[in-house]
Amino acid sequence: MYHLKKVLVMTLVIFVASCAANYKTKVYFDKNTEINTENYKTFAWLTDTKIMAATEDFNPVMKLRVDKEIEQAFNSQGYKLIENAEEADFTISYTVGSRDKVTISHYPFSYRGRFGWGRGYYNGMFGAMMSNDTELRQYTEGKLAIDVFDVKSHQPAWHGQATKRLNSRDQETPSAVIKDIVKEVVSQFH
Repeated sequence: MYHLKKVLVMTLVIFVASCAANYKTKVYFDKNTEINTENYKTFAWLTDTKIMAATEDFNPVMKLRVDKEIEQAFNSQGYKLIENAEEADFTISYTVGSRDKVTISHYPFSYRGRFGWGRGYYNGMFGAMMSNDTELRQYTEGKLAIDVFDVKSHQPAWHGQATKRLNSRDQETPSAVIKDIVKEVVSQFH
């Protein structure tokens, strides 16, 4: 009996861990190979507003958090923030947003562990259950994109973005989530 409980607990732990892994932040980047970024030392914001295109319902307190974390992330990579964009090696800007999404899963009801004796396909007393189950999940996906522009050529040099399925814990502690995501994206820039 002890061995059976141990196997069930391990199975549950593996299942929960695999579900949690699906909600990791996905980070992508693209680099303009015609621009050499190796000698970059200084950066500035592309515009005074810092954000490229703010949405109507964008939270100004959240904007301040994102601004600060982006500056700190580039500083921690060894770049120095300066005020005059024309004197910097590169300029930065970002966009941020969220989108409500829906996933639909459709599978046989027996797949959910309810296979066995009971009312069958034609309401018979004995026989396998033959019905379907549809599950609908709504969630919010957040996205942050950071763009780097070469000052001399006025061309885009690099684009990094992250998408993350947001949960209630992320919404309760947005500062920690923003810091982690910005750090992940900026760490891809070199």
